[in-house]
Amino acid sequence: MLRALFLKKKIDDKKKQLEELRAKDEEFTKREADLTASIDEAQTDEERSAVEEAVGTFEEEKRAHDEAKTLLENEVRDLEGELKDIEAQDAEQARATEAQNNEREDTKMDETRSINKTERKHGFDAIMQREDVKAWLGEIRSHIKEKRALTNVGLTIPEVFLGLLRENLERYSKLYRHVTVRPVNGTARQVIMGSVPEGVWTECCANLNELSLVFNDAEVDCYKVGGYFKVCNAVLEDSDVQLASQLLEAIGQAIGLALDKAILYGRNSETTQKMPEGIMSRLVQTSKPAGYPATAREWEDLHTKNIRTIGSSALPVSGIDLYKDIVKESAAMKGKYARGRKTFVMNEATYTNLVAEAMSVNAAGGIVSGLSDTMPVLGGDVEVLDFIPDGVIIGGYFELYLLAERAGTQFAQSEHAFFINDQTVFKGTARYDGLPVIAEAFMAIGINGPTPNASMTFASDTANAGA
Repeated sequence: MLRALFLKKKIDDKKKQLEELRAKDEEFTKREADLTASIDEAQTDEERSAVEEAVGTFEEEKRAHDEAKTLLENEVRDLEGELKDIEAQDAEQARATEAQNNEREDTKMDETRSINKTERKHGFDAIMQREDVKAWLGEIRSHIKEKRALTNVGLTIPEVFLGLLRENLERYSKLYRHVTVRPVNGTARQVIMGSVPEGVWTECCANLNELSLVFNDAEVDCYKVGGYFKVCNAVLEDSDVQLASQLLEAIGQAIGLALDKAILYGRNSETTQKMPEGIMSRLVQTSKPAGYPATAREWEDLHTKNIRTIGSSALPVSGIDLYKDIVKESAAMKGKYARGRKTFVMNEATYTNLVAEAMSVNAAGGIVSGLSDTMPVLGGDVEVLDFIPDGVIIGGYFELYLLAERAGTQFAQSEHAFFINDQTVFKGTARYDGLPVIAEAFMAIGINGPTPNASMTFASDTANAGA
């Protein structure tokens, strides 16, 4: 690197000298023309002798000038060739170093995964040795083997298992860690302070002006998400670790997927399934919903300014122009109530397209992308959820989405519903409600074709279709 810098400086100096010599070319051209005229005008021997002497001097100076130019041109050419070789060596070394660093990082990540896996296994094994957990699992076994039904109540998971369920939920719900989660009981109310008013300037001894500060609230209720799944009795007769692993894995996947869908597209109306209100469902509203609480924040129509489109299928936008437009349109998100980062969610195809559009070549000649789980320029986390339509990005300050989490997560064993199939049925439930308390903190962008909307398919509530 230092050798390359030295050569560049030397090349610059040589080129400067070369330019100074080339600047004298016009002077030599003029002198040559004057001497040519003098030769034609010389009449006497004395005049011809003087002209001959001047021609000899000119030719000597011209030859020295041309030789100096040629020497400098050769030196510049040689130095540039040497610099090119050094830069190629540096680039090769940089690629080798980058490969070594990547290999070390991969090794470190593998070691970390191995350590974490071992720690989780040891932690899980320790949990399985707890008396309350062993009693819970033993009770399940006895009911299964003796074909006895549970009456009145389900099997409440021991307190340590509630913690595991929470971790599992965070593993399968990508949005859980971004939103504001509040454990509540019954109908709850989130108090929201209105915009802080501006103070009023006046004379030192004058009366103060009364300021107006409005408080609003957002009410949350209780809705249940969950279902049941069948487990082969052979699995239940294996080790306790395998049993608990099967139960927790299934409930985490089912509830996590449903929760992410509800946070983004949840429909909370009288004519559809009850669930938390989703961000897109709020953004597409064109009029104040019936029954909108009088104490809530003033309803605002956001379906135009917070739902935007960039380009079209006929005139697509790409490259830096695409990111410029995303930055401009993202100005609709208002984060004055937020303290954290922005979050952007999209499906795998959209994310891959953004990665491709952000690609560039670094100094070492390697292809890199400015998109590495964060949005270029804007910053903020990127989460990939495959149920979001192609070309749609939903973004905002997700801490301004309130997720009310109820107490009482439970497992329960069935009353021999699948006895002849040699299967046992377990149910898993979780209770939530939620809504974007500051709706203008969110927005949706459609890229090159789609217009974001609130259309989304949820698992049908067939069990209560006739209720």
